[in-house]
Amino acid sequence: MIVAFICVVALHWALPQTLTLGPTWLPALLVLVLLIPGRIAEHYRLASATRMLGMVMSVLVTIFMLSAVVLLIQQTLNAKIQGKEVFTSAALLWLCNVLVFAIWYWRLDAGGPHARSVIPGHRKGAFFFPQMAMDEETLKATDMVDWEPGFIDYLFLAFNTSTALSPADTGALSKWAKSLMMTQSLISLAIVILLAARAVNTL
Repeated sequence: MIVAFICVVALHWALPQTLTLGPTWLPALLVLVLLIPGRIAEHYRLASATRMLGMVMSVLVTIFMLSAVVLLIQQTLNAKIQGKEVFTSAALLWLCNVLVFAIWYWRLDAGGPHARSVIPGHRKGAFFFPQMAMDEETLKATDMVDWEPGFIDYLFLAFNTSTALSPADTGALSKWAKSLMMTQSLISLAIVILLAARAVNTL
């Protein structure tokens, strides 16, 4: 998850200055300032403080990502950004979209990572993973007894949502999960349509 945060701010840093709120390094600075006390709180097992700081970081990177998408669409339509910059920026924001929503799914599902780790196994949550449908014999045969989703599982879910615009092997059960997945799909679709329109216009 920490690597995901670092990747998001690095991708944002690579965007043109015109697509960012403030300096391009601002998200990196804010995340770094919050990440240090977050790691300290995690070390001392201060679950509430860790969760609060993590939520603040998630909200910040989401705001920066959404604002960049809006600015990209606006400036592309107004011909203020053209050529290679459009394709590069769209690709960076598409990747940001995947990572940001993976962070949200990981943070919110079944009460968050701390709550999921308290109870062995994963039997209920906002998402229905294939492992949750396995019987005990299959779980033992696949060495997945007491399985619980890790960040890679939520990253896989977010990647599928952005590419297929729908879940692949994991279903959404709760209203908030469905809402987030629809939002992610809309952002991904907007970026793809923007690229397609730009490509047609270029041809």
